[in-house]
Amino acid sequence: MLELQNVCFSVKNGGEEKIILNDVSLKIGERFVAITGPNGSGKSTLAKLIAGILTPTSGKILFDGEDVTQLSVTERARRGISFAFQQPVRFKGITVKDLVSLAAGKKIGMNEACSYLSEVGLCARDYIDREVDASLSGGELKRIEIATILARGTRFSVFDEPEAGIDLWSFQNLIAVFEKMYRKVQGSILIISHQERILNIADKIVVIAGGRVDREGAREEVLPHILGSSACRALTDKMEEANGRD
Repeated sequence: MLELQNVCFSVKNGGEEKIILNDVSLKIGERFVAITGPNGSGKSTLAKLIAGILTPTSGKILFDGEDVTQLSVTERARRGISFAFQQPVRFKGITVKDLVSLAAGKKIGMNEACSYLSEVGLCARDYIDREVDASLSGGELKRIEIATILARGTRFSVFDEPEAGIDLWSFQNLIAVFEKMYRKVQGSILIISHQERILNIADKIVVIAGGRVDREGAREEVLPHILGSSACRALTDKMEEANGRD
């Protein structure tokens, strides 16, 4: 289980302190947990704090009871935390097969590497020997990154908007990958997303707004509130637009 205790994060902006996250406390132990909320609310920052890319200004992060607040990305990865970026990193000079092997933590055969690529909807023979560089599209990089998370098989995986850039690959296949990942490791998968289809598979939904936890609970409790709020906002926007034309 991952637990955040009164986590705050702020940055200096023109000599002034800008608060990104303010007193966030969460317990995440369910199979699928989705974090959603308005743009700029601090969702991606929260994901990076969990992964160890950023360090909280104050508060604690516990993983299976251990305080990992000051641990690096590498140290957290060794303890079983994986992170998939919203915009995957490119690695010039490293082939896709090399990257999947590095993620697995061992030298793997061609067939095993290809199986991970096939699971994310890529024709393995077309990608296995390609470099992870600018020749790959954002969508291709996203799928390859998801394949590396599959290869790692860690107990806690964080995905920052995994649906971005994979429009040609069905959501159902993406969801199937998450379900297989859970069956393999019996851990938790944390997904940052705006997509209703992603939220619909979550066991728990956390809404972040203004750097705080606005609402959290089972999907059945939280999703109707989110959809209702979205409908109200859409109606208001249309009314304002109509009034502007009058």
